[in-house]
Amino acid sequence: MSDNDDIVGAAAPPAPAGPVPPADRPGGSGEQAARHAETAARVWQGMRALVIERHDRRKAACDALDLSYIRIKALLRVAAGASTMRDLAAHLIIDAPYTTVVVDDLERRGLVRRTAHPTDRRSKIVTVTPAGARAAATAERLLGEPPEPLLALDSADLAELDRILAGLLAGAAVP
Repeated sequence: MSDNDDIVGAAAPPAPAGPVPPADRPGGSGEQAARHAETAARVWQGMRALVIERHDRRKAACDALDLSYIRIKALLRVAAGASTMRDLAAHLIIDAPYTTVVVDDLERRGLVRRTAHPTDRRSKIVTVTPAGARAAATAERLLGEPPEPLLALDSADLAELDRILAGLLAGAAVP
């Protein structure tokens, strides 16, 4: 059993009612802040174990589409809206030459189209093709399929987790 097995499999203690007291947040007393940081690290490790190690959907998407995951990420980005090569590189956190390799491959497969930017002739716009939109929809479906442990949560726990994650994704403190 790995360290992550007991984190993910263990029942979480009940959530405190209301906001976390300031002393229990980072910046509280030294010992309380340290406990808070340890708990946050344990929660993060559990989330990573659940999503990446135990229920990683990326391989299923890569196998279904016969694409590397970086190409799927690029396709998903372009399917959401046309993108310049520069913006795509920034989104993917890869350099310009590798972005060209990725887009060349997607274009060769008929999943994206590259055209001149209408106002900046030095720039290229990447758009999705109908085949690319279908492939992106397949990737979204496969990547978005919830794992069994999430489906097994009771409705109240699932709603609470949804509320917490929505707050974290919005960048807000979650009471």
